[in-house]
Amino acid sequence: MSILKIHAREIFDSRGNPSVEVDLFTSEGLFRAGVPSDASTGICEVLELQDYDETHYMGKGVSKAVEAINKTIAPALVSKKLSITEQEKIDKLMIEMDGTENKSKFGANAILGMSLAACKASAAEKGVPLYHHIADLSGNSKVILLVPAFSVISGSSHAVNNLAMQEFTVLPVSAANFREAMPIGAEVYHNLKNVIKEKYGNDATSVGDGGTFAPNILENKEGLELLKTAIGKAGYTDKVIIGMDVAASVLQVWEFFINNYPVVSIEDPFDQDDWGAWQKFMASAGIRVVGDDLTVTNPKRTAKAVNEKKCNCLLLKVNQIRSVTESLQACKLAQANGWRVMVPHCSGETENTFIADLVVGLCPGQLKTGRLAKDNQLLRIEEELRSKAKFAGRNFRNPPAK
Repeated sequence: MSILKIHAREIFDSRGNPSVEVDLFTSEGLFRAGVPSDASTGICEVLELQDYDETHYMGKGVSKAVEAINKTIAPALVSKKLSITEQEKIDKLMIEMDGTENKSKFGANAILGMSLAACKASAAEKGVPLYHHIADLSGNSKVILLVPAFSVISGSSHAVNNLAMQEFTVLPVSAANFREAMPIGAEVYHNLKNVIKEKYGNDATSVGDGGTFAPNILENKEGLELLKTAIGKAGYTDKVIIGMDVAASVLQVWEFFINNYPVVSIEDPFDQDDWGAWQKFMASAGIRVVGDDLTVTNPKRTAKAVNEKKCNCLLLKVNQIRSVTESLQACKLAQANGWRVMVPHCSGETENTFIADLVVGLCPGQLKTGRLAKDNQLLRIEEELRSKAKFAGRNFRNPPAK
C-alpha cells in the first residue's frame, strides 16, 4: 500500500502557538498527526521551522513548514510509491531531500509530522494497534504499561514564577496497574492544590504550560516540601516517589535533595556541554540521571554520553530529532547499553496521542506527562490488552520487555 495523498495545515498547540498537522491518505483511509513543540530547547536540537514574520502570529507561524510539505515533500513521497510500511525509507528520503544537519530546509516540524502520520498508516496497513507496530519496529516481543510521572509543579521557562527548577514529577510506583496509578496521581495533585492554597493563597494555584501548578516560590526545597506534604495528606507516603527536571548546575544542592527526599531521578543537572560535571555526578549520584539537553534524542550525542558515562537515562523526545526512525535508533542504542529511557510530553502539545502508543511499544517503563489525552489513551490500551497488560510498577527503571 502506497501513499495516495498528503495535505498539511497550520493548527494550534496547547499554548495557543501555531503548529503543523499532516493528513496522510492511503487505501485504508486518513491518518493524521499533529506536531508538538517545547518552550525549553537544547542548543543541539534540530530546527523547528517558523516564519519569523512578526506581523503573522508574532513570528511563530509555521506556513513555511506547511508549504514544504504540500509543495515538495508530498509530491516526492506520492510519486516514489514507497510502501507505507517502509518507515525507514520514508524518513531517510525526507532527511536526504532536506540535506541539512539540523533539518533546517524543510523544518524538523514538517519531517516529524510526515513521519508520525506514516507510522500510524503503517500500523493500519498491518492491521495491528499502533503500539504493537512500534514494538515490532523496536524488536520487542512484549509490551509494557509504563509508570506515569505526573508533572505537578513547574518553573523556569515552563511557568511565570521565580522557581529555577523546570519541573517536579510524582511517580505512583506502588500501583498494581495503570488504572490504579491514575487516581493516585490525581489524589496527590488535588491535595497539592489544597496545600499550595493554604500556604500561599488562591492565586498561587494557577497552572503552567504543562498543566502543572506554578506557585511563586523561590527555592527548590520549597517545592519538595510541598510535594512531601501533599503525598502524606493523600496517604501515599513511601508509595509515591519524586522526579526533578532541574536544568541547572549546583552539585551540592542535588546531593542534598537525593539524601533528604525520595528523589529517584534528576534531569539535566548540569549544562549540556559541561561533560565533566555530568561524569562526576554520575560517579556518586546512585539515582537515575536523565539526559535531555545533553543528548537531544540524537544517536551521535547519545553514543558519546554512553561511552563517557555522562548519564544513565535517555529522555526520548521525538520532537528533538524529528523522525520516528531516528528516535527508535536512539532508544535502541540507550537500551543496548543498559540505560533507562523516559518519554515526556511537550509544553506545547496537540491532541495527538502518539507518544502513549510509543511508550507501550518501546517499553521504557515511564512517561512524563501532564496531558490527560495521553493518559486516557493509555487507559484504553490497558483495557484492550486485558490480561496481557503488564505494569512496570517498581520495576519502571528496567521493565522486562523482550
